[in-house]
Amino acid sequence: MSIGLILLGAVIVILIYGIGLYNNLVQVKHEVAKAWANIDVLLKQRHDELPKLVEVCKQYKAFEQSTLQRVIEARSRVQSAREQQDIPALGRAEGALRLGLGNLFAVAEAYPELKANEQFMQLQSRITALENALADRRELYNEAVNINNVRIEQFPDAVIARHFNFPARPLLEFSTAETADVDIKALFG
Repeated sequence: MSIGLILLGAVIVILIYGIGLYNNLVQVKHEVAKAWANIDVLLKQRHDELPKLVEVCKQYKAFEQSTLQRVIEARSRVQSAREQQDIPALGRAEGALRLGLGNLFAVAEAYPELKANEQFMQLQSRITALENALADRRELYNEAVNINNVRIEQFPDAVIARHFNFPARPLLEFSTAETADVDIKALFG
C-alpha cells in the first residue's frame, strides 16, 4: 500500500510540475504577443504621422521629390509587413524607412524655410520620438522572443512545447547596411 501511495504522490508531483511548465510557456507566448502589439501600435502611429510630414515637405516645391517618394514607398512596405506580421520583411522595410527618414531630415537642412516651419519641426520631433520608442519596443520584443525560443528548446520545457505546438518566433533583425550611420556629407554632396 505504501508503494501505491508513493507512486500516486510521484504522479501528482509530476502532473503539478507539468502544469507549471505549461503555464509558464503560455505566459512567455503571451509576452511575445504583447511585445509585438506594442510595436504594432507605434508603427501605426508613425504610419499616421508620416503623410503629414510628407505633405508639409511637398508644400516646398524645391524640396527633393525623390527623397519624399522613397519615404512614401518605404512606409507602404512597413505597413504591408506589419499587417501580415511578417517579421523579417518588417525588419527590411523598417531599415529602408529609417534610412529614408534620415535622408529626409538631412535634406531638410538645405531648405531654411522648411527647417524653420513650425509644423515641420513638430512633426520631425514627433517622428523622432516615435523612432526612439520603436527602438525600445524592438528591444523588448526581441528579448521576449529570445526567452520564448530558449524556453521551448530547453528540457523539460521542450517536451511540453512540442506536445502543445508552441512555435519559435523570429527576431526582428536589420541588415548591416540598414543599421549603418547615414552619411550626411554624401547627402549634401
